[in-house]
Amino acid sequence: MRNRSPIGQLLVDKKIITPEQLKIALHEQKKTRELLGITLIRLGFVDEEKIYLPILAGELGVDFLNLKDFEIPSEVINKIPAKVADHYKVIPVDYRDDVLTIALTNPLDIHTLDDVSLVAGSKVKSVLAAQKDIAEAIRKYYGLGADTIEQMMDTVTVLPQSTERVEDIQELDSEASIGKFINQLLLESYQNRATDIHIEPFENELKVRYRVDGILYDAKVPINIKHFKDSVSSRIKIISNLDIAEKRLPQDGRFKVRVGDVDLDLRVSFLPTPYGESIVIRILSSTKLYSLAELGLASEEEKILDGLIKRPHGILFLTGPTGSGKTTTLYSCLSRINKVDKKIITIEDPIEYQLNGITQIQIHPAIGLNFAVGLRSMLRHDPDIMMVGEVRDTETAEITIQVALTGHLVFSTLHTNDAASAVARLLDMGVEPYLVASSVLCFIAQRLVRVICPKCKKPVHVSAEMFKEMGIDPKALEGVTIYEGKGCEDCNLTGYKGRQGIYEFLPITEEIRNLIIERASAAKIKDKAVELGMRTLRERGWEKVKRGITTPSEVIRVTQQEEI
Repeated sequence: MRNRSPIGQLLVDKKIITPEQLKIALHEQKKTRELLGITLIRLGFVDEEKIYLPILAGELGVDFLNLKDFEIPSEVINKIPAKVADHYKVIPVDYRDDVLTIALTNPLDIHTLDDVSLVAGSKVKSVLAAQKDIAEAIRKYYGLGADTIEQMMDTVTVLPQSTERVEDIQELDSEASIGKFINQLLLESYQNRATDIHIEPFENELKVRYRVDGILYDAKVPINIKHFKDSVSSRIKIISNLDIAEKRLPQDGRFKVRVGDVDLDLRVSFLPTPYGESIVIRILSSTKLYSLAELGLASEEEKILDGLIKRPHGILFLTGPTGSGKTTTLYSCLSRINKVDKKIITIEDPIEYQLNGITQIQIHPAIGLNFAVGLRSMLRHDPDIMMVGEVRDTETAEITIQVALTGHLVFSTLHTNDAASAVARLLDMGVEPYLVASSVLCFIAQRLVRVICPKCKKPVHVSAEMFKEMGIDPKALEGVTIYEGKGCEDCNLTGYKGRQGIYEFLPITEEIRNLIIERASAAKIKDKAVELGMRTLRERGWEKVKRGITTPSEVIRVTQQEEI
């Protein structure tokens, strides 16, 4: 074997790092006792994949493989079981002439190579790859928690679909393993910024999907997880304090977990289906609150909203479909005005954020505590400001309006497509027009648009048809650069990372108030509001396109219902 220079000196000789940087890294390494290469990467002196690993591979006499740009055939993956790949942190990448090529971080580890060769039943050749790329490849090709599922499959007898199911008592011993799998599922979903986890049983599979930035994506899970769907369901019920014996009726529960220093509140919903129970877990961070500036409000919108939430009385309605960020905006408003001289009470379903200094009530319809009952009780608690999670019926609407008319500031939400339709919704509930006109300060419609990933953002050409669909004058395109996300590792190849709100403010001016009293249609109210200067959701979306925040297709996606 040829003589090899120490990697630090080699990098200095190639003028990749300076002698001073090597000295700093060696000093740091003495404290951390980690490999010098890891120290150099952590300090930012070298790039792991572009510089360090290729040089290290050349020095070790092996090839370097960038796994992110490499597709591995399934027949190669099948050469090594998931539990072996996970235990040794290796991934098979090629098989030919009875030689299996595996990627690992230490290609000279003889013990690992011998053990993998014994399992694969063939000769083994090694290549160098980044540790995080190997871990990602194991998840990608074997599925989340595949080693756990394989170990459980070794202890469970799986019967044909047509046979009556017989419980194997050994399955009870796998409860801890199911718990480990669920923990892995929760951790990965949180790391991927998911807001919901969907666990859906079908005839021949158990599908798992994450909702990230409002869009559902398949989660890669082992196919054998289908044999443990009842165990998964039971485990989630146990930690949610639900009845594990009840599988015919819907159930709702909650539990909490901690990831690092972040507490997550998880809401669980079970629905019975012909193939088992469908489960949805909503992930709520009890610590993350957004300021008004972080919501995506334009400067003039933030100024308007800031003035509205400081009014002494009246109602502020947020409108939009489920998942459009209404509650988050309301919490941001409450956080802004949460002062020691204000008594703030909320009634919600569910309580999504814990707010210090604010009294929060969770409704319980099963025991008779609904929004209307809670509102009456809240009035006797001497509040200054109140938040009603949602106005769903006539009784709640009327009480909310009476509360506002008696000198309280009230925040609430309605499910309508735009701001003007909220007026029609209240009138349809049976609320008198003069009560709406005299109590409501403003209707605000809201949507969430995905933000272009900054790591893979690039200028693109957009067809004239798309701008026509957005209702944009071609003259407005002069000097405007349109961007899209190409898709990268940082955004999971979606081209988007994060979301911002777009808003449509409909303040109740004298002209709008007169139209409400006349029971004018939503279309007429909207036309008058636009005439008075209201910017529609689509117009606000176009402003974010011009600023390079989002894409035309994204604005069309979230505002198409408004146009319909």
